[in-house]
Amino acid sequence: MNGEAAITSAAHVPGKGSPGPLGTYPGSTEGRKPADPAVIAAFRAKYPPSTPMIVGNIEEIRLDEPAHELYASDSYLGGRVMVFDLDTLQFKRGWAAYGRPLSEMSTDDNDRKYTPGGPMPKEFRGHLTLNISTDGYVYAADRMANRIQVTTKQGKFVKEFILAPTTGGGGSTGGVAFSPDKGQKFLFISDLSNNHIWFLNREDGEVLSRMGTMSQNGGQFMGLHMIAVDSKGDIYTGEVFNGERAQRFVPVK
Repeated sequence: MNGEAAITSAAHVPGKGSPGPLGTYPGSTEGRKPADPAVIAAFRAKYPPSTPMIVGNIEEIRLDEPAHELYASDSYLGGRVMVFDLDTLQFKRGWAAYGRPLSEMSTDDNDRKYTPGGPMPKEFRGHLTLNISTDGYVYAADRMANRIQVTTKQGKFVKEFILAPTTGGGGSTGGVAFSPDKGQKFLFISDLSNNHIWFLNREDGEVLSRMGTMSQNGGQFMGLHMIAVDSKGDIYTGEVFNGERAQRFVPVK
C-alpha cells in the first residue's frame, strides 16, 4: 500500500479533517531519511541561486498588473523573491534576504540557521510569502525566522519587522495582508505556530492587537496558514492541520 492509499483509507470524521501526509497535528516526520549531502551539493551546483526559474516549491504568487509583472517566492535555499514579465513569463529580477542580488545569495546552510530570540539569519530561513502594498513596497514574510522584510519593487531593502521572536517550530510570520483603507495603515499577519492573527502598524511594525487561539472551534485556529482581506475588511483564513478549513470574519461595526 503506498502512502496516498494509506492516507485516504483512514476513516473520515466530518469536521475533523484527514490526518494529511504527515499525520495529525503537530505532524510526524517518522520514517523520513536525511538527504545525502553529496546529492544536495550537486543539485546546488547545477542550479545556483541566480537560476532564473522556480526551483523547489512555489510559496506565493502576486500580480502587479499595471506593471505587467508577476512576483513569486519559491522555497529554494530558504526562499527567493523572483519577478517575471506577466505577458512572456521571462525572468526580470530577483533578490534574497536584505535585498541582496540572487548572485550574492549564500548556499551555506549555516547562513540560514536561527535560534528563536537570537540574531536574524543572513538568508531567508523558509516558507517565504509576499504581498505588494498600493504604495509600491514588497512585504516578504520569512516565517521560519519570525520576521517580515520590506523592500522596494526593485529589491532595495527598506526595513525589517520582528514578530513574536521567541516562537519556535513553524515560526510566526505566515501570510501578509493589508487593511482595506486607502493608505493600508495596518498589516494582518497569519501565525501558524501561535494560531493568531496579528495586527501591526504598517509604518513601524508595532503590534497593536491579536486575535485567535488554538482550537478546532469556529473562530479559532488549528494551523493558521494563510490570510486574505477583501475591500470591505472581511478577513479570510485557511488552516492546514486538523481543521483543514477556510473561515471568514466580518468586522464588527
